[in-house]
Amino acid sequence: MQFEHLIEINDPGNPLIDSLTRDQLWRGLVMRAEAPKLFVPWLDECMLLARDAATLQRELRYDALHIRDTVTFTPLHTVRYDVPAQGDIPTSSLVMTIEEPEAGSLFVRFQYDDGRGEDDADAFYNEFRRSAYKEADIDTIKVIRQMADEGRLNLPI
Repeated sequence: MQFEHLIEINDPGNPLIDSLTRDQLWRGLVMRAEAPKLFVPWLDECMLLARDAATLQRELRYDALHIRDTVTFTPLHTVRYDVPAQGDIPTSSLVMTIEEPEAGSLFVRFQYDDGRGEDDADAFYNEFRRSAYKEADIDTIKVIRQMADEGRLNLPI
């Protein structure tokens, strides 16, 4: 199943929403990769296995399920999560891309590929998956906004 959606971050026409800078948004997306328990409360543990300037290798533990992934950073633009096939888990990916169609107007595009095709047998469950992904992404942006409000994303890059 492939799925993508867009979340508006800054709405210049809505003064009730505090705007985020591109730097704050970027720091929040990086924080989601480096400290995922802040964003995924049901995650039991995240071990950082290796790190260089552009990638992060992790092992995530959800009870007895262990998942290894690689996160690739394109600074101020893209965070890409790649999960290789492991056990019963097929190859999958998530790409989060910051889009700025005009100055100060920020969006994040979330693109999922779970490594499976679209067949009629999975259509019913795929709707639930899409809804769950979208809700998780909305929650991610809420946490980033909260961190920005607390001043946790104001450090220089």
